[in-house]
Amino acid sequence: MRPILLICGIIAALCFVATDIAGAILYPDYSFSDQAVSELFAIGAPTSRIVAPLFTLSSFLLMAFAIGVWLSSGHSRLLRLMAAMFAGSALIGVILWNFFPMHMRGAEPTFTDTMHLILATNPFVVLSIVFAVAVFRGWFRLYTVATFVMLLLPAVFAFQYAMEVQENLPTPGLGLGERVAQYAYALWQSTLAIVLRRKRNSEAHYPRSEA
Repeated sequence: MRPILLICGIIAALCFVATDIAGAILYPDYSFSDQAVSELFAIGAPTSRIVAPLFTLSSFLLMAFAIGVWLSSGHSRLLRLMAAMFAGSALIGVILWNFFPMHMRGAEPTFTDTMHLILATNPFVVLSIVFAVAVFRGWFRLYTVATFVMLLLPAVFAFQYAMEVQENLPTPGLGLGERVAQYAYALWQSTLAIVLRRKRNSEAHYPRSEA
């Protein structure tokens, strides 16, 4: 089952990206570059009934991937911790998509919107990257560091627009910034799945028993 579970990491990433693109196409007058991904499944959004279930599917596939990473961990406790971070990220995703969507722009913010902002930070995503830097060596470690930079900087830029979204003000570049971070992470996740499948017993990519 381990190879199949690892492939779920690739499918999860593809499912998320494909859903995001399809939702942006189906949402009338939606701006792919200027509006947040969260607006695709916002309360009252015309695409919420499509996007939320497919994002949830992506999270369940991510949970399966987390199990695959755990089964690939060998004697590495850090790799098991990284698997736990993927599981935590998947759980937060399921809660976010289904229980705490944001309201559409201009609506009066409620507890749901506050929880949405808190959950959207999802520290497990960053921690999975941090553990990967500690676990792997060589080119994949360098690639992971580069992904971390691509994940962090656009995310910081995007969160600066939180008040503008609530007040229905222009947010130029918001969607593009979010997607640079999210798509970079999706690509990294897919690459990790391939590395774990091909290099389970290779010291070129695996750490010493505890590293």
